[in-house]
Order: sequence, then C-alpha cells, then structure tokens
Amino acid sequence: MQQSENQPAGIEITLWPYSRNEGDWNRWLQSLSQDEQERAATYRFERDRASFIAGRYLLRRLLSVHTGTAPGKVALSPDKHGKLRIERRDSPQFSLANADGLVTVAVASGCDYVGIDCERADAEIEEAAWDSYCSADERRWLAQLPAHERARGAIALWTLKESHLKALGVGLREDPCNIAFSWKDGIPVITGGDRDRRWQHRLIESGSQHVVALAACSQSGLPGISTRLFQDDSRPSE
Repeated sequence: MQQSENQPAGIEITLWPYSRNEGDWNRWLQSLSQDEQERAATYRFERDRASFIAGRYLLRRLLSVHTGTAPGKVALSPDKHGKLRIERRDSPQFSLANADGLVTVAVASGCDYVGIDCERADAEIEEAAWDSYCSADERRWLAQLPAHERARGAIALWTLKESHLKALGVGLREDPCNIAFSWKDGIPVITGGDRDRRWQHRLIESGSQHVVALAACSQSGLPGISTRLFQDDSRPSE
C-alpha cells in the first residue's frame, strides 16, 4: 500500500497477555474463519493452539474497528509469501506476532511496510546459534556485553530481524545475517552505507517477560507510535 501524501504515518501497537482459560479459547474461536478453526484443531499442544487462536482473535477484533466489518467477516487472505492481507484496496498495513503468553498486533496508516515480532525474554539462544543469524559485528557486540545481558541482547537482535523480514513479507526465506543492526543513542539502526533511511526500528516496552520489536518503512520518517493493552470485553457477564 502506497503512503498518501496527506495521510500522517501512525502505528497502533496492541499488546495482549491473553487468558490461559480453555473456555475463553473456545469463545474466541467463534470469531475465526472456518479455515482458521480447522487450522487451530491441527495443533498438537494446547499452548500453541491457544497462541494461534488468541492471535487471530485479536487481529480480527482490531481490523474490525478499522474496516467497519464484523470480526468474523474480515476477509483475510495470504499473499504469495503467506503474509496476511485484507482483500480491499484501502486496507491498513498490519502485522501479528505471538509468543507463549503474549499476542501483539501493529496496525499502521501512512506506512509502506510494517512488521512486529515478539519472543519470550527467557528464551534460550545458544551462543553457537549466533552464527546462523548475526553478522560478525553483531557477534562481537554480543560477546562484549556483560554475561547477564547477553541472552537478552541475542533475543533483541533476533526479534528486530524477524520484524524487518515480516514487514517485507519474506520471512526466513531471506538470510537474517544480511540484515545487521547497530545502536545509535540506544536506538537500533540497520548498518551499511546503502541502508534505506525510510526504515525505522524500535524495541517496544511490553510490560511483560517478552521482547517486542517493530519495523516500519515510512516516507515521512518515524511514524507516531502508540501502545496499549487489549482488554477483552467479549466475556459474558457472570
């Protein structure tokens, strides 16, 4: 979607530490499409099933507000790379990420691309795995961190790269080593002389034990970013 010259860029980030109650999962399931319900049934582990259901439920609730369509009627379809889009010309850009216990969605106006990713802060990434997604400079940066900060630094780099690749819609078909980050005044920036300065990257405070990263491409520089916690108001009254 091309950015309108008269449309200010803005990104709404919604965070949801969703319920662990299976009764809630079954209620959310009713807002999903038939294909999504069938896919949810294929998950072997309840944790993964709950994460998928919560993600699609939140996404549909948010896009319903932007499109004026009932959540279950929002027409989502994957593009050739599998990235979800809405089947209408004036649809907003959006991105969904989930990790055990947290779902987050970014909905953008006035942006060409947006991507979001989240991972648990206590996820274990072996140092030997750094070679698979970090540049030489990034590996040196990680090695110089105090030992107690190294694991979170590795996860931060992974989520930043994932958010960028999700924004592009290519996922891990692109080698994450090709996207290298450094830090300028505490803000992550893509390194390299040919880097596109329209891209902005941020680590988002999640208020939970998760690392959340955002990537956005906007003609007008850094979009306005707002963050909120989602409150599920669909629970029946007791």
